[in-house]
Amino acid sequence: MSTDSHPTTPSDVQATIAELWVYPIKSCAGIRVREAELTDTGLLYDRAWMVVDAQGEFVTQRELPRMALIQTAFKMGQLVVRAPGMLALHLELDAAEGPLKVRVWDDEVMACDMGDVAAQWFSDFLGPDAPEGLKKLRLARFDPEVRRVSSAKWTGGREAVTQFADGFSLLVTSTASLADLNERLSAGGHAPVVMERFRPNLVLAGVQAHDEDRLGAMHIAIDDNAVAVIEPVKPCSRCPIPNIDPATAVSSPEVNDTLQTYRQDARVNGAITFGMNAIVLEGDALMLRVGQSVGADWKFE
Repeated sequence: MSTDSHPTTPSDVQATIAELWVYPIKSCAGIRVREAELTDTGLLYDRAWMVVDAQGEFVTQRELPRMALIQTAFKMGQLVVRAPGMLALHLELDAAEGPLKVRVWDDEVMACDMGDVAAQWFSDFLGPDAPEGLKKLRLARFDPEVRRVSSAKWTGGREAVTQFADGFSLLVTSTASLADLNERLSAGGHAPVVMERFRPNLVLAGVQAHDEDRLGAMHIAIDDNAVAVIEPVKPCSRCPIPNIDPATAVSSPEVNDTLQTYRQDARVNGAITFGMNAIVLEGDALMLRVGQSVGADWKFE
């Protein structure tokens, strides 16, 4: 791995990794981990599976808030999926059946179908309360032979890839950003919220609220000889999902209503934002761990 891009002078900002999160199934509950392997598409197994409707269109908590109640865990070479009132679904990590064409936002890609048992499980749990057209669901697995490329408008023309994430390899937030939001919620008479609502991969400690908005390439010290480099490239526009309580799947408007008062971002046409989408520049197969040091310089537009 080249080290030419590694800074030889102290960085403007020094932080640490406070939390790491992997979301195996897009829009289902995530797993908080102590370490995770970095790949070109993000953290290993992050958004590697996705629920789709009968036409192959991706489905999220936007349409089916009860997806928040679907828990995942890695155990003995399997992805174990659980939900209230359901027997556990066990999926081999390398299992896949026939090809399945799926769509995530504007990207149509070939994926792997996870079979009728998985399809029935998701249909049984999510279908009864779903609108017509979302009662019969299937589970797709991202095909590692497929390259789904992030928007070159935001990557500066560099080719960056992702799996079933909305658009980019990683999402970066900070503990200070959440603390700032919770202070504002409290001032408005609302209860604090947890970071899970924002579905980040990396949560930084040691920075001020929303410093992540202004950081250039982030150099993560893996050990004495290895450095991973990720770069925040696009503010993360927020849909209604942060309003959904991950513990109950009940939605209420106070989170986005509060963000609306101070987080409108001109870079994304005034949309409310929280966190930064990032791409992987260096570090494929390196292990990220909670507590690792992160250095970055300010990015001036």
